[in-house]
Amino acid sequence: MRTSSAYLCLALVLPALLPASTQPAQAVGCISGAVAGGIAGHYAGHHAVLGALGGCVAGHELKKRQKAADAAKLQAKKYPDEITHAEPAPVPPAPTPAPAQ
Repeated sequence: MRTSSAYLCLALVLPALLPASTQPAQAVGCISGAVAGGIAGHYAGHHAVLGALGGCVAGHELKKRQKAADAAKLQAKKYPDEITHAEPAPVPPAPTPAPAQ
């Protein structure tokens, strides 16, 4: 009888928790990075979980940078005459050594 009360409790609590879990995830790039990191970690000495964690962080950061670059390209396409960065300064020529006497 003890297991049936546990199932009853689970049946009552689980529907209450489902609406909280339907919010959109902020894990863009994490899944693909975690898969790649997990595989690499597995082959690098059975550290699949550690590799998955690192891959998740790296994948998220890479996706964030890619998103920022896409936004910058779109901004440049919208406003082509606007200067978004400074031109690099010209590099002066290297001094020539004096002739030996």
